[in-house]
Amino acid sequence: MNSLVPLATRLERFDEMVRRFMRPVQMDVNLSGEIRVDVAEVDKAYRVCSEVPGAKKEDIRVSVDGNYVSISAEVKQEKEEKAGNGSRALIKEFYYGSTSRGFTLSHDVDDKTAVVKYEDGILKLTLPKRKEAATKVLHIQ
Repeated sequence: MNSLVPLATRLERFDEMVRRFMRPVQMDVNLSGEIRVDVAEVDKAYRVCSEVPGAKKEDIRVSVDGNYVSISAEVKQEKEEKAGNGSRALIKEFYYGSTSRGFTLSHDVDDKTAVVKYEDGILKLTLPKRKEAATKVLHIQ
């Protein structure tokens, strides 16, 4: 009878071999294109700072619908690591695609006076709160 190595043992050995091979070329870069936001509320507005990795100013779109804010972008990121001078590339990672992020605020936004800027890779939004319409009492006929 042949002594076969159990499948689980063979998989563990394979996993260890892959880990040993990949260890010298691991990268700690985030290539997911994820949009991160910080939202702060001040007296009459919201201030939003957002990081959109890999996106250019012209590829970012901000939209407001009442109290819902949406940030979307076309993203292109490239990262290449080499083992040393004159050697071949071991890993090339690319991310191309669309990404978006939406969130709801407590008050509607006055989209006519909103300000959006893109400086040093950070998207900055100043979103004034829409003034509440005064309650109007209707007369019964």
